Amino acid sequence: MPRRKDIWRCAIVTRPLDRVLAGDYGPQELTWFPEEPEFTFLADPFGFDDGSHLHVFAEQYDYRTRHGVIERLTFDCELRLVDRRLVLEEPWHLSYPQVFAGEGAVWMLPEAHRSGKLTLYRGSEDLVRWRPECIIALDCVPVDASILRHEGRWWLFYSSAEDRETKQGSLHLAWAECLTGPWTPHPANPVRCDKASSRPGGAPAVLGGRIMLPTQDCSQTYGGAIRPLWIDRLDPDHFATSSGAALAFPPGAPAGCEGMHTLNACGDFTLLDVKTIDRSLKGLALDIRRLTGGYARR
Repeated sequence: MPRRKDIWRCAIVTRPLDRVLAGDYGPQELTWFPEEPEFTFLADPFGFDDGSHLHVFAEQYDYRTRHGVIERLTFDCELRLVDRRLVLEEPWHLSYPQVFAGEGAVWMLPEAHRSGKLTLYRGSEDLVRWRPECIIALDCVPVDASILRHEGRWWLFYSSAEDRETKQGSLHLAWAECLTGPWTPHPANPVRCDKASSRPGGAPAVLGGRIMLPTQDCSQTYGGAIRPLWIDRLDPDHFATSSGAALAFPPGAPAGCEGMHTLNACGDFTLLDVKTIDRSLKGLALDIRRLTGGYARR
């Protein structure tokens, strides 16, 4: 039987995150990224606005090599793509490239659990060159670590890479006074165990005075939907949440859409991705060729 392949596609919504959560937008507010070549995709879009351009950092993945790298796509004020380039590649798979400013620099915190660690990268002024700054030591190897500055501390929300169940259905917390640590895991870890609303699906955001963490609903399929997880209490000793309903797929999503697993605010814009699933025999043939050494990583 053909092996399924999730094919993701990113979009920019010209509405702020609170409007998107309320479903207050239409297809005319979405700018979809062009379709990628067959059996490749862009996913996990995170934005950084430098005042003149919107930079979108995303995972670029090729099923021929099953290896993800980080690309930067730059858009002008009319959301025209003016530059696209590879900005980070490692021997291990990379995805989920959260880019943020803090402590006088711009940083990237990509997902890299196959390396067995979480690495914080410091960016150059042009946001093209990224060098490892430090390893963030936690209570487990994290998946999709998502960072927030809150009440004088840095907070990390992440799932555990221990096994498939914890990857999709656990939420851990850690905090630090400065980015390079030391980081202190929350004593209640895992603070949440629920496949419908635990794995982070974007950067935490403060909306109306409340912290909202986008989470992936993996109860039916990996990345099946995004659910807002509202943080009612967050401190070094306590954590309380309430989960919202799964968001509807965006209007104008590709036919056969079966999932959404990233939602990110970037000023007045919101970034998201959705998936379709390829179940073709051609995909199976690709797997056979890859397993027999027919494809080499670039």
